[in-house]
Amino acid sequence: MVQPQSQSIASKLWAMANELRGNMDASEYKNYILGFMFYRYLSEHQEQYLLGQGLVTPADDETPAQAYARVVEQDNLDDYLEDISSSLGYAINPSDMWSVLVGKIENADIAPGDFQDLFDHFNANSELNHAATGDFRGVFNDILLGDSRLGTSTTARAKTLSGIVRLVKDIEYTDNTGKDILGDIYEYLISQFAATAGKKGGEFYTPHEVSTILARITTLGAHAEDDQQYSVYDPTMGSGSLLLTVRHELPTGKRRGALKFYGQDWNTSTYNLARMNLMMRGVDYTNMDLRNANTLESDWPDGQDEHGIDQPRSVDFVVMNPPYSAKWDNDEKQLKDPRWSDYGRLAPASKADYAFLLHGLYHLNPTGTMGIVLPHGVLFRGASEGTIRQVLVRKNYLDAVIGLPANLFYGTSIPTVILILKKNKTTKDILFIDASADFVKGKNQNTLSDVNIVRIVDTYRTRQDVERYAHAATPDEIESNDFNLNIPRYVETFEEEPDIDLAQVYADLAATDAEIARLQAQFDAMVADLVETGDE
Repeated sequence: MVQPQSQSIASKLWAMANELRGNMDASEYKNYILGFMFYRYLSEHQEQYLLGQGLVTPADDETPAQAYARVVEQDNLDDYLEDISSSLGYAINPSDMWSVLVGKIENADIAPGDFQDLFDHFNANSELNHAATGDFRGVFNDILLGDSRLGTSTTARAKTLSGIVRLVKDIEYTDNTGKDILGDIYEYLISQFAATAGKKGGEFYTPHEVSTILARITTLGAHAEDDQQYSVYDPTMGSGSLLLTVRHELPTGKRRGALKFYGQDWNTSTYNLARMNLMMRGVDYTNMDLRNANTLESDWPDGQDEHGIDQPRSVDFVVMNPPYSAKWDNDEKQLKDPRWSDYGRLAPASKADYAFLLHGLYHLNPTGTMGIVLPHGVLFRGASEGTIRQVLVRKNYLDAVIGLPANLFYGTSIPTVILILKKNKTTKDILFIDASADFVKGKNQNTLSDVNIVRIVDTYRTRQDVERYAHAATPDEIESNDFNLNIPRYVETFEEEPDIDLAQVYADLAATDAEIARLQAQFDAMVADLVETGDE
């Protein structure tokens, strides 16, 4: 969660960014400001590495970047780049360091081609460490230096880009306690860009309150004293914020390497955003495996076993907020895919909701927990979805159904539902929670308070019936409803009106009629008196 001081700094940055972006769409402008924030982070992180390893020792009048440039003039630049890349996964040339870029801009010495050279050099250096190439190659490709909306000439575009660099330069990355708040600022900006981007915003950001519910519930079985490494997978990761929230809620999340991150997204821009977001939040490139692919078409096997059969990646926690009721290729040959073959039917071509759900469930290990956000239709739609739903219930994989309020998400106002799934359930019931009425009303978008979130998680943890809020339904109840999981079938929220005393109503009406008659008589008498005195 973004802290107050971080949010104050980020709010000022957001206002300044809006002035700079002009008519450019927020969903596209974010690529520039967030991209340059990430570049500054990488450059300053490299400076710290150079100083910490004693590779450079600045003279009194030198910056670390200047010292770096001086030593590579005397030695072999390639040796330095190899060393840096082997440790950090990337390497930046002395001439491309952030402080050098800022200096050129402040001295009006920036050339239109300097920005292109900077990113070309970075991409070339990303090939030096083969183990990290997938993490850094093309990460800045969404900074479109030739976009005419930046300016109608190369000089005008360079001026606009220089303005963005100045904006990012002025960000204070630490608060008055010395705490690094860069990640907080970055997360805040992502959420603001998502809110402003409208429907497009929902493609890359899950509201923090919803992420918190998913993360707290899925990590309930983890233990703080464990030294093991847990793993989390988001098959539709967007900006990666949901993955990071799991780390925050995991009891061992602050321990370096406690969580291995796996994520995938089909949108290249979003994939790049996720890579930047995780590293900006301190996730080492060796501790994450993110991919740019269509999740439903490109599964994630770890390779073939001795029998030539692909073995899937299995994780402790699966969290996802996929695109709702998206279209997908459900060709019948897909029934041979082990992700869906046990369910007899495929999700319909017009609604991939259950395809995403089953994909995530397939990658969940036997002791893990999965949380997924979907539209309410998955609870009651028939045909193939009804068949899949019935198999899920009979396999005892569905653990809880949590109804959320409407208008929580960017780009859609529909109410949604969280489904919690496990493969090792110790009970046969399914917990239904109707949290649709618990929210903080907003002007454009509703939110969940800490109290709302705690109530949902505590109710899930205790699995106790709560009047007009929660009910643990038995298998017989589910079957008697023909496996329809619509929440009102299990949680009664209707509040009876108090009994009406008809005798009292009639008495009140009679008294009212009598009063009206009395007032009418007084009025008539007053009119008659006025007529008689000639004052009408």
